[in-house]
Amino acid sequence: MPHIHPAHRISSFALAASLASSGYAQDSAAPGQDVARVEVKGAGYDARRDDTAARIVVGREEIARYGDTNVADIFKRIPGVTVTTGAGRSTQVRMRGLGDGYTQILVNGERTPAGFALDSLSPEMIERIEVLRVATAEFSAESVAGTINIVLRKRASKRQREAKLGYLLSSDFRGPTFSTQLGDRGDKSSWSFSAGGNHDSLSREWGGSEENIRPDGLTDMRRVTHAIERGRMNRLNLGPRFNWTLDNGDTIGWETLFNSSSFRNNAHVVVSTLAGRPPQTPDLRVFGEFDDRLLKSDLQWTRSLESGLKLDVKFGAEWSSRKMHVRRSGLDAGGMPETEGSTLSDTHTRGANSTGKLARPVDGGHLFALGWDLRFNESSDIRAERDRVRVFAPGQLLDEDFGANVGRAAFYAQDEWTINPRWSAYLGARWEGVRTRASGNAVEPVRVTSSVLSPVLQTLYKLPGHDGKEGDQLRLAVSRTYKAPELDSIVPRRSAWENNSATEADFVGNPDLKPELAWGLDAAWEHYWAEGAMVSVSGALRRIEDYVSNRIYFNGVHWIFTPVNDDRASMRSLEIETKFPLTSLFADAPAIDLRASVSRNWSRVASVPGPDNRMEQQTPLTANLGVDYKSGALALGASLAHRRGGFVRVAANRGFYRTARTDLESYAAWTFTPKAQLRVALSNLLAEENTFGPTYADPVTGLEKRLWNYPDAVKMRTTLELKF
Repeated sequence: MPHIHPAHRISSFALAASLASSGYAQDSAAPGQDVARVEVKGAGYDARRDDTAARIVVGREEIARYGDTNVADIFKRIPGVTVTTGAGRSTQVRMRGLGDGYTQILVNGERTPAGFALDSLSPEMIERIEVLRVATAEFSAESVAGTINIVLRKRASKRQREAKLGYLLSSDFRGPTFSTQLGDRGDKSSWSFSAGGNHDSLSREWGGSEENIRPDGLTDMRRVTHAIERGRMNRLNLGPRFNWTLDNGDTIGWETLFNSSSFRNNAHVVVSTLAGRPPQTPDLRVFGEFDDRLLKSDLQWTRSLESGLKLDVKFGAEWSSRKMHVRRSGLDAGGMPETEGSTLSDTHTRGANSTGKLARPVDGGHLFALGWDLRFNESSDIRAERDRVRVFAPGQLLDEDFGANVGRAAFYAQDEWTINPRWSAYLGARWEGVRTRASGNAVEPVRVTSSVLSPVLQTLYKLPGHDGKEGDQLRLAVSRTYKAPELDSIVPRRSAWENNSATEADFVGNPDLKPELAWGLDAAWEHYWAEGAMVSVSGALRRIEDYVSNRIYFNGVHWIFTPVNDDRASMRSLEIETKFPLTSLFADAPAIDLRASVSRNWSRVASVPGPDNRMEQQTPLTANLGVDYKSGALALGASLAHRRGGFVRVAANRGFYRTARTDLESYAAWTFTPKAQLRVALSNLLAEENTFGPTYADPVTGLEKRLWNYPDAVKMRTTLELKF
């Protein structure tokens, strides 16, 4: 397990607590000597309040509260985090309303492996979720909007035997779920094993519309899409971990993560043309087989010396595969066969990595650290297409092969400085470089190299309170971050749609794409008035150079959609958050905990004329409200998450629209015995739908608009939780 970013100290008491929590004292002690240090942390340390680096920590209790089977459902309830749903079951997690690479998702402080899908990770494997609004040198600076670090459950502090059996029920998805957590500890070793999985059956209908309005105002094309979809999904997660303490006090940890998912999907898509020319394939039947596998294994060695010097070194290897086999059968507008074929895509990725950190406390309240992060990945991809009816264009390759090598290197230095008991500072710098090489029989060889130096400064000041109590505190941070283009964005391969148009264009990468570079300023005021009670107001500014937008053009045969560096963009955000037990206001109040937050996001792209010239698909406003109650064996709660929609003008001739959505959830848990509990959770109680779509304006042909609508049903999850 990689060493997770340690707490930033503001006093000698917080220093002792945070050293224990981060493993500084814990890893160097014998297995039976950790209890006292953990208690010190619980007595006085709060990561949200005491860390110089601003962060929100969602603990194990909050993660398990609603019985979620998908990690994205947990994110909906975190302040400042938005989850949006696209076509099918695809989801994007956003901070400050921005996803698509602006929000960095880490697992155990590291980049997720190639082929990793967020929904393939069982919530039962997660110990906590850390949300960092500002970059730190220890983590990658590829975090313009912020970082979400998912920390997996690790060493067992005592004997552990847990099992959960559940069932998801709704009109569109249903199926059983299971998870188990096992672990034990000896004098000089410990082990743990987690497993989880689910089987979902899918049965739903969705639709869409498309129209074109000519410059003279007449509608010369109108189509309506209706689809019936049936499918099934199987997922399995396995996570063994072993820890050993050697005679000299060194510790060795070995951890493996295995994810597997298989999706079978049978869809019948019918496009009815009400006006104008019909599409190439208005009646299409598709059967898809999608299989993903991921295996990741890490070996970590930790040594702590009496001088306070601590060394963490980790070596890892990973492998993943993604196989997609899609068979299609389609008719043209006259009812004649237009296509009868298949497309096979098979991708395999292998990689190795090494991370390390050397840290030492120094007189004067300093904790210096140096570290590295080295990674190399190699991927190979084949694509084969066949069709018994369709005639392909002359020279079109039906068998493609493609290979890529991606090397990453990062080095950083940081100083966590306790200036005095009220004032602390964090100073760091990180250099990151990426080299990508790609070649294949369908693309010209590509070689892209980029590097970024990212300085970071954060400071925390605790204002003197009444009667010597600490209450208000101020935060200020300056950072440089970036957004690097993904492999698919820089390789000029064409990914085709069945019915090509300006609003359903084929995607082609751009090898000349450069990273987006951003300078950021963050500030916050926080007030703590009781145990578990706080209110905060925070704001952020980002100035982004070489902003990447997506350009659409017609190449004479197909509509093409490609990313380009497009001048400059700026982003602003304001967030208000509070949470408190009702007893902090009324001494005789029931055991009710309340929480609420509002996030408002603005942005402007300099090269796009207004109004609504925001960064692409940015969510302008999110709001959360939650309440939890516990009395004896009964626990109840509810959560409301609202996301504003609206129109975004992403280019002079292109826009995107998304409707607003409000998610209402509730749960109830009844503890029968200390070892048995039943949990029932309801989600999407308002039966909100996902509706979105692009627009494209052409001075000759007019305005083309497309809208997709995916209904989403009320869902009930029932889970029996056992300890034995």
